[in-house]
Amino acid sequence: MVKGDQRRKQLARQKYERQLQRRTAAQRKARRRNVIIASVLAVALAAGGAVYATAGLVGGDSKNAAAEQRPKDPCGTPAEGRPSKKQWKKEPKLTVDTAASYTAKLATTCGDIAMKLDAKKAPHTVNSFNFLAGQGYFDHSKCHRLVDDGLHVLQCGDPTGTGQGTPGYTIPDENLKDPRIEGGVYPAGTVAMANRYDGQSEKTRDTGGSQFFLVFQDSQLPPNYTPFGTITQGMDVLKKIAEAGSTPDPQTQNTAPNATVVIDRARVTKS
Repeated sequence: MVKGDQRRKQLARQKYERQLQRRTAAQRKARRRNVIIASVLAVALAAGGAVYATAGLVGGDSKNAAAEQRPKDPCGTPAEGRPSKKQWKKEPKLTVDTAASYTAKLATTCGDIAMKLDAKKAPHTVNSFNFLAGQGYFDHSKCHRLVDDGLHVLQCGDPTGTGQGTPGYTIPDENLKDPRIEGGVYPAGTVAMANRYDGQSEKTRDTGGSQFFLVFQDSQLPPNYTPFGTITQGMDVLKKIAEAGSTPDPQTQNTAPNATVVIDRARVTKS
């Protein structure tokens, strides 16, 4: 009987130890994931709003190895022209009609992307986007960052192509309580603004500029980035770009798309 009791206790102890090991491994994995997420958040939307990109997300292949494995570029040749160098000292006057419908079209080297803009919920953001598009600010600019691991976004709107560019002014955060992004998920088709919010200091709030990102698959993100539109055409274009992959740039910390993604022309239409 004693031996039976001892055996049962031994089996119970072994079972507990196995459970503890599994729990510890799961916690370690979760901590590692949170560290990666935290680090990319810090890099991600700093300096003009670069959306999350670190070696932890894209792997550690060398540039040569990445080049050897790089798939064929699925996009065309950019139209003739140079990226804008325009700058403004302050946010443009708020002239957007919140009762009207606005649509945007990005004619890119990879195909057209159309978006419905929400002027009612994000008036400052749509007003700025409309202004910049009208000024040709987005024309001939590269979409400089692609993330397709955990986050699934293409980031555009920086004529410098570095993730550092701004139009010279900032706009306030808006629509952060939109029910679509409750639970920390930006659904596929969302168009949102990047910013320099660091997740800690409120002084880094309201730092949107010109950079925006297009979500091509549901992505876990805290509700800190103004959702101001929905993609109505071009999800196939974004998936084509994503399938071509990206290559990390050690200097800018961007994960630039392997595809040649250039906005030949951006226009906003009011109806």
